[in-house]
Amino acid sequence: MSVVAPPAEVAGSSSTSPTARSTWRSGRMIVLLGLVIVLAAIIGVLIGPQRGPSRPLDPQDSSLAGSKALAELLRARGVTVDRVDSVQAAADKAATGNRLLLITDTTYFDESRLSMIPGDRLIIGDVYGLELLAPGVRLVPGAAPRTRSREPECALPAATAAGSAYMGGAAFRGPRGTTGCYPAGGGHALVSFPNWGGITTVVGDGGFLTNQRLAEDGNAALALNLIGTGRPVTWLVRPETPPAGDLAGERGLSMYDLMPEGIRWAVYMSIIALALTAYWRGRRLGPVVTEKLPVIVRAAETVEGRGRLYRARRARQRAADSLRAGTIDRLTPRLGLGSGAGAQEVVAALAARTGQDPHQVGAALYGPPPADDAGLVGLAGYLDFIERQVSEL
Repeated sequence: MSVVAPPAEVAGSSSTSPTARSTWRSGRMIVLLGLVIVLAAIIGVLIGPQRGPSRPLDPQDSSLAGSKALAELLRARGVTVDRVDSVQAAADKAATGNRLLLITDTTYFDESRLSMIPGDRLIIGDVYGLELLAPGVRLVPGAAPRTRSREPECALPAATAAGSAYMGGAAFRGPRGTTGCYPAGGGHALVSFPNWGGITTVVGDGGFLTNQRLAEDGNAALALNLIGTGRPVTWLVRPETPPAGDLAGERGLSMYDLMPEGIRWAVYMSIIALALTAYWRGRRLGPVVTEKLPVIVRAAETVEGRGRLYRARRARQRAADSLRAGTIDRLTPRLGLGSGAGAQEVVAALAARTGQDPHQVGAALYGPPPADDAGLVGLAGYLDFIERQVSEL
């Protein structure tokens, strides 16, 4: 009757079930990869666009660069705000009565048609076609004043009532009769003058209109004083989709300007994923290990081992070629010949130097391979004899 020993008594036995440590070692890269992906996703949510691409100075955009807060303030004061993204829509609104035209971007618009719309205008930034939209206003060359809090230092009621505001970006000089406020860069960040159909006001930077800056300094007061005059506002913004026959090429817009903002985050996530994959696979291969040879292999042993390989494969021709090539390489400089010397020159020089028969020397160096092992041994002995003779002379 056989007795089965309990597991604890079996000699040399070991548990094959995975332990917590082995499980962690095998799966730690997957866990770390998951944590990094989750962290990247959280960072993307926190610092990325929350509601699609940001539309600067758009009355419907609630991002930091948008102006939805200002539009809501104007509507709360009873001002009608109509958002349009085409010249035709702006002209149709102007035909309904006296309105204020707020221009934030003219990239895809025909400025000549836009300039024919009558009424007051508020132009934000150094837009394309400024010479048509605000005749007589000139951009101060080379001036790019830093946008910061500035005092009005002018007599314009809308600016003096608001006080300091977040101004800069560009500096202008206007025609005769212009009121300039917020001095910057040799000009003014805000200029206002009468035109043929109303009052034209040009502002160097629209940061004071954004959701981010509206509550600072007197930004809100200045925006309401300039826009909230009681008349309806036609708010012209850049269209989300360029219309047919757009002016992107003429404006010098690059391919990157026309790409959606989400492309940037997709590229960042792809770079992170590629880096993690490279790290993961690189760790699986392990580091490079330098290992010392366990023994020193002598040159004689290497030669002997190669000879045995030749013998096992009966490679007499290859062995003879190696012997002849080595002999010629060693004798050529001793004979005063160049490395490119031909067979006739080598044979003639050796025969003259050693006194051997040229035919015998030529057959030894350039003849057919030996027919057997004895012939190979004889060839090796003769080549050694010739080499010793040249060395002794």
